[in-house]
Amino acid sequence: MNINWFPGHMKKTRELLKEQLKLIDVVYELLDARIPLSSRNPEIDEIITNKPRVVILNKADLASEDATNRWVTYYKNKGITAIPVNTISGKGLRQVLAEGEAVVKEKMEALLRKGRRERAVRIMMVGIPNVGKSSMINKLAGKKSAQTGDRPGVTKGKQWIRLKGNLELLDTPGILWPKFEDQEVALKLAFTGAIRDQIMDVDSLALKLIEHLMKEHSKNIEERYSLAAVGETPLETMEMIAKSRGCIIKGGEFDYTRTANIILDEFRGGKIGRITLEKPSEIE
Repeated sequence: MNINWFPGHMKKTRELLKEQLKLIDVVYELLDARIPLSSRNPEIDEIITNKPRVVILNKADLASEDATNRWVTYYKNKGITAIPVNTISGKGLRQVLAEGEAVVKEKMEALLRKGRRERAVRIMMVGIPNVGKSSMINKLAGKKSAQTGDRPGVTKGKQWIRLKGNLELLDTPGILWPKFEDQEVALKLAFTGAIRDQIMDVDSLALKLIEHLMKEHSKNIEERYSLAAVGETPLETMEMIAKSRGCIIKGGEFDYTRTANIILDEFRGGKIGRITLEKPSEIE
């Protein structure tokens, strides 16, 4: 399975980021807490250069709490604040707002000493598609400011949004990168829904996800699908899940596509458990 997806609007987004950066005080980099490594666009470092940065580990409610804490420590050791966030409950959002002002406090005080008028702290939020950017912006703003959807790439163009406190945020569309050199990265993005299912072979994708989960999370599969044990192969496990969920078509054949969609939807919704697919140790 070879995955490569870079719609034309993402090239425009990259140019937009570079163009608007001169107006920005701090960058919020939004990552998926389940795949903090794979959901990082490697081009972002090059684009934002030396701007102050706050990392937001979104969808922390779907990720392993222990693994998320390790990622927070990893970024702390690099001198970067990482904040786990759950946009549904609002957990972490207050800290996100406070950190936006704190990280540029010295800069803003220096401008005041030079006689400049006080102004809002300007923030740029960047992240890959479908990482929950629009939902979080709406929570931070306290109103529906950004268009949301469960499909990658809903946000288009640019929007300046007033947040709670003395903050203004420039929203940008999600951006992937032109070529996935590591297909494992591409797979994890597809597992979490950052790449449209419409361009994927969902049967093969679900098999790959089962293969990943069988390595460290077989108990989660067994509990969710009422299995005594997982199968010897991902295909056997998938067929056991199909049988458990009644995904049988005429003639007694397994409905692989329906089963695949169930598995992908339930993983993305956290119903198989709070699962993180990457650890900081993998970087080394």
